[in-house]
Amino acid sequence: MLTLEAIKALILGVVEGFTEFLPVSSTGHLLLIGHFLGFESKGKTFEVLVQLGAILAILIVYFNRLLSILLALPSDRRARMFVLGILIAFLPAAIIGAALHNFIKDVLFNPMIVCTTLIAGGLVLLALDDMPMKQKYTDVMDYPPLMCLKIGLFQCLAMVPGVSRSGATIVGSMLMGADKRSAAEFSFFLAMPTMAGAFAYDLLKSYKDLDFHDVSLIVIGFVAAFVSALFVVRGFLAYVTRHGFTPFAWWRIIVGVIGWIGLYFYPVR
Repeated sequence: MLTLEAIKALILGVVEGFTEFLPVSSTGHLLLIGHFLGFESKGKTFEVLVQLGAILAILIVYFNRLLSILLALPSDRRARMFVLGILIAFLPAAIIGAALHNFIKDVLFNPMIVCTTLIAGGLVLLALDDMPMKQKYTDVMDYPPLMCLKIGLFQCLAMVPGVSRSGATIVGSMLMGADKRSAAEFSFFLAMPTMAGAFAYDLLKSYKDLDFHDVSLIVIGFVAAFVSALFVVRGFLAYVTRHGFTPFAWWRIIVGVIGWIGLYFYPVR
């Protein structure tokens, strides 16, 4: 029988997997819901390590595509340039994330900041859907290296919880001429090294402080995140292509406002 803490970890795992690849900020949702559930993890480690489930989900969904790119590397310049572009886009987050790791978790992992950035990001997405933009790129394999670097810099904005990693990369891609579908797909590919790097770095920093209870909650959250992320990854690209980002913008704004109200009655200690 699951304990109360295990049930909370299960709920948060489902939320992580469901929101990780949507432009709504999975970390922001985890921090808010965790606050109102009274869920505390040592050094906010759960919120980072549970992302491994979402990483594995996207690896499975894109396994055939990744394998074909890997096999084509020796002979296909386009495949090599794509991999180089992903690595270039990953680099800013790797450097800045490592340098500001403690500040991000100790200062920015704050529910009030999350509510504010959720609302601000929602307004940005509403504006984005109404902006007429030229679409120069419709295939992630054609993104030039400089564009990838700029997308990587946009991704760094998501170090502030509530901004959304996928939202920042999608907005950055579209501002530089990508269509909605390829922008979302590039965000998926960039998530793999970014989330894997964050997982490995946080685990290296915190593994000595984790006990069996902490690990068991992380495993529960991981499994829940894996299952829920599978459903989202498969349907998100088609949904965004048809409907745009307006539903996610309003989702962010509503959650942010509800969070503000909730924090008035149940403030951060």
